[in-house]
Amino acid sequence: MADILDNLRVISKLDSQNMLGSIERLGRQAQEVWTQGAKFFLPVSYKKVKKVIVAGMGGSAIGAQVVKAVFAKELKASLEVINSYYLPAYTDKETLVICSSYSGSTEEVLSAAVEAKNRGAKVAVICAGGKLGAWAKNNKIPALIFTTKNNPCRSPRMGLGYSVFGQLLILNKAGLIKLSEIKQSIAVINKYIKVFGLLVKNNPAKKIAHEIFGRSVWYVASEHLAGNAHAAANQMNENAKRFAGFFLIPELNHHLMEGMMHPASNKKDLAIVMIASKLYDARVQKRYTVTAEILRRNKIKFTSYLAKEKNRLAQACEVLVLGAYISFYSAMLERIDPTAIPFVDYFKKQLSKHRHGRGKGR
Repeated sequence: MADILDNLRVISKLDSQNMLGSIERLGRQAQEVWTQGAKFFLPVSYKKVKKVIVAGMGGSAIGAQVVKAVFAKELKASLEVINSYYLPAYTDKETLVICSSYSGSTEEVLSAAVEAKNRGAKVAVICAGGKLGAWAKNNKIPALIFTTKNNPCRSPRMGLGYSVFGQLLILNKAGLIKLSEIKQSIAVINKYIKVFGLLVKNNPAKKIAHEIFGRSVWYVASEHLAGNAHAAANQMNENAKRFAGFFLIPELNHHLMEGMMHPASNKKDLAIVMIASKLYDARVQKRYTVTAEILRRNKIKFTSYLAKEKNRLAQACEVLVLGAYISFYSAMLERIDPTAIPFVDYFKKQLSKHRHGRGKGR
């Protein structure tokens, strides 16, 4: 029987808003935002910060999660990702607050931006324009504004080239990380777009999509790939409309393994995707072997992918492409449009009604 994942005609029909095109342009997204960096400047005072907060929601926050994990050993300041309307009490003039909103209209990020400015924090913005872009311009806030031309489906979760490399650029300009492998990293993205691409039959992304079909998906990763597990789970939620999440080794070894036994339906409902790496600490690598053994003993379905690249950022780029393709292929196997987000749209519509209703009541 022919594999739908090799059928361009069927996929083109299902993928009505060209999410595949967004995945294939991930490297172009990265290149675009990095090229814009030549025109992006931060005041000298920004290089004296001691803390970094990235305010973002959903796909707009994922880039920071990836960067935080990859550069955990190099970052010269603590970095926290905030998914909220409010900033932590410690936010002050020694804090760099990066406000990240793909559309520029995310209300939580807009709220955090105003609060950051009022507290005297060093504020930077990354977005495609919108209200946040206008606010940054009016308040003379450094802003990295990208186009959306390389994300044809226009979903923030598929604009991670902008997000990841935009965060890298800002942190680099602030003197918090050093970067020497950007060209190599973009080349890695373009390499794996082909490796996992539609024209390659039975590639690793297609294999994994088939193996986890019909199950709740839980990604497992560690260290520099922790942010990738988060990204892959988010994309599985929205693209494949699949209940998915992530856990990190070694933390999961201290609690989750006991949770594999019950309910009994775990055996037929769960699928674990383990993202392995030879760059993990040797002690962590051993834990993957034993964790896999425990999964077998509990008859929990799992599959593994071993990252191939030679450095942490390159592996993160490799796995970023892998996760995007797995979620896309999973949507195709379900015969659903990956871009449509009916419940998120419904939620926003209902929330808007409640706000308007409250306003009229006053």
